[in-house]
Amino acid sequence: MAEVGDRSVFRLVALGSVFHKNLVAPRPPAKPSFLLPLSIPPGWVLIDRSGRHFGTILNYLRDGSVPLPESTRELGELLGEARYYLVQGLIEDCQLALQQKRENLSPLCLIPTVTSPREEQQLLASTSKPVVKLLHNRSNNKYSYTSTSDDNLLKNIELFDKLALRFHGRLLFLKDVLGDEICCWSFYGQGRKIAEVCCTSIVYATEKKQTKVEFPEARIFEETLNILIYETPRGPDPALLEATGGAAGGGGTGRGEDEDNREHRVRRIHVRRHITHDERPHGQQIVFKD
Repeated sequence: MAEVGDRSVFRLVALGSVFHKNLVAPRPPAKPSFLLPLSIPPGWVLIDRSGRHFGTILNYLRDGSVPLPESTRELGELLGEARYYLVQGLIEDCQLALQQKRENLSPLCLIPTVTSPREEQQLLASTSKPVVKLLHNRSNNKYSYTSTSDDNLLKNIELFDKLALRFHGRLLFLKDVLGDEICCWSFYGQGRKIAEVCCTSIVYATEKKQTKVEFPEARIFEETLNILIYETPRGPDPALLEATGGAAGGGGTGRGEDEDNREHRVRRIHVRRHITHDERPHGQQIVFKD
């Protein structure tokens, strides 16, 4: 900053922001270079910097201290401006505040809860991470539950929480408590569903039908690890997809329609439908339906 003529007031333009200040005490010569284009009227000084934090810089020069912003991003921006203007005290204050934020920062594991199908689509479209979604809605049941169903439903929820704590930096985890299923895992890669594990089935007992909730732990682990291959923006390698069961086997010689269909196929794993001895037709074998 510099005094203009014999005036006690000078004006600065910092990238569109205009500042008028009284000259109270002269400052030592500043090392940063300021632009003085011929188009600027006499009595004005143009500084080719953002004016967002310039008021904070001036307040610090006048008062010796200023309230620092809470945002880490704004702290970093203010630190950059303080370095440009060689305000050593403000530089040290910003560096200390950033260091304290880094030391006090605890790992965050945020799990969004889906409130509508539209919100779910927005979340899937806005992230570059693979997605694991657990839908659990106990109120969807039409029949009574088996004795182990509540325990298995709780195990599914606990496993979801453990996976979220373990992989929250690499995967996006979503919870859905409004869907039409009772307990169902969905796995998404690059915005589309790759696999689905449904954990419920109907048990035909002698007197009444019951809903059974399973806990296919090994299958859930397998699909979670499989979805990690979609971390890269270019997508998984076709050979890796074949090795992990991501595409059906086939003897095609080139990339044709069949191969494209396999790449977009969703693996759906459902717990088997149980048929009791009393419902079995005479002379026929038991048939399990997916």
